[in-house]
Amino acid sequence: MIRILHTSDWHIGRSLGAFKRYEEHEKFLDWLSELIMEKQVDVLLVAGDVFDSSTPSNRAQELYFRFLKQAADQGCRHIVMVAGNHDSPSMLDAPRVLLKTMNIHIIGTAPADPDDSVILLQNDQGDPELIVCAIPFLRDRDVRSSEAGESPEEREKKLTEGIRKHYQEVCRQAVILRDSLPGPVPIAATGHLFAAGARVGEDDGLRDLYVGTLGRIASDIFPESCDYVALGHLHSPQMVSGKAHIRYSGAPLHFSFGERNGRRCVIIADFNGTWPLIEEIPVPEFQRLERISGSWDDIAGRLEQLKAEYSDAWLEIVCDDSRPLELGVLLNEAVAGSRVKVVKSFKKSINEGGGLKGRDGETLDELEPVEVFERLISAREVDESLRDELVFTFKEALSMVLGSDANAE
Repeated sequence: MIRILHTSDWHIGRSLGAFKRYEEHEKFLDWLSELIMEKQVDVLLVAGDVFDSSTPSNRAQELYFRFLKQAADQGCRHIVMVAGNHDSPSMLDAPRVLLKTMNIHIIGTAPADPDDSVILLQNDQGDPELIVCAIPFLRDRDVRSSEAGESPEEREKKLTEGIRKHYQEVCRQAVILRDSLPGPVPIAATGHLFAAGARVGEDDGLRDLYVGTLGRIASDIFPESCDYVALGHLHSPQMVSGKAHIRYSGAPLHFSFGERNGRRCVIIADFNGTWPLIEEIPVPEFQRLERISGSWDDIAGRLEQLKAEYSDAWLEIVCDDSRPLELGVLLNEAVAGSRVKVVKSFKKSINEGGGLKGRDGETLDELEPVEVFERLISAREVDESLRDELVFTFKEALSMVLGSDANAE
């Protein structure tokens, strides 16, 4: 039997407002290394977005390398990690030769030769125990070539077909390798993309969904030869299209107030043969987030309750009465001497006078770039014949900004 632990979307280095999340990440990674020992995990699969930025800070990198050593020390025989759209492929790849000596396999950039994405893992006796198709986030340049005069539909179709072809070629090499082995060995694949059939809710920002793949990728791109598919990109843990072996592990932390109620877990897949027995392990909440909305009296009352409980919650305050200029002063006075922190505070309004209409109870802070752009072109009454082209071009520009090695988020 071989035991796999699947996780993704750590986003080490992420901030919430002006507050860094390093302490939470350190607690999570310590918890994860202890879980690896407790559950006797053989293989750790990390499906992208290790870091939150393509230029992670020294502190973020220190947490990353410290964890890799911890996991190896806790008895994890193999770690396979691929880049997500937030990661710098070249930065992850840089120490790969050294890390490979510790059975830590890093795929930042998709190799030109599909065979280089196929990793054969062996147990302590040298027997094959798992084949991994280690496929990172696939950027446009990895899977398609652009041509002048292409329509948005043609470009997206070529991108989708390029991703499908890439998975087929890598998994074909994995099957050839498996057939050459003396006995049956399971095949696991990784992916960092937005799979059709996945559920998207408030837990998942549109920013991430529209970077790179520009939309949903059909789940049938994963060949039937894959016994388990470890996905990253969406922050909500879930199966894809009702297929138990194709899963998002979700993010381990709540990275925004919109995610504050979302379930958080890592996934363990036990193979005794080629069919996995799957278990979700809940991740503890390392930092409580709370959104308080209503009149000032409602907000002040809730703050008093939190102070009485000696809470250390991080708060988002949404005030709907007529004291916007006083709100910051009132909040500073209300939380003075307590452990709670006000991360965000604003009134319920959205870009008044700017021509962009908000829905009831909605704030500009809650919207994502693509949604803002779509509402803007609607507000400007842009001709419908131009809308698709403009939105597609905006998404490509956003992909270049957020997915480029040269730019942080």
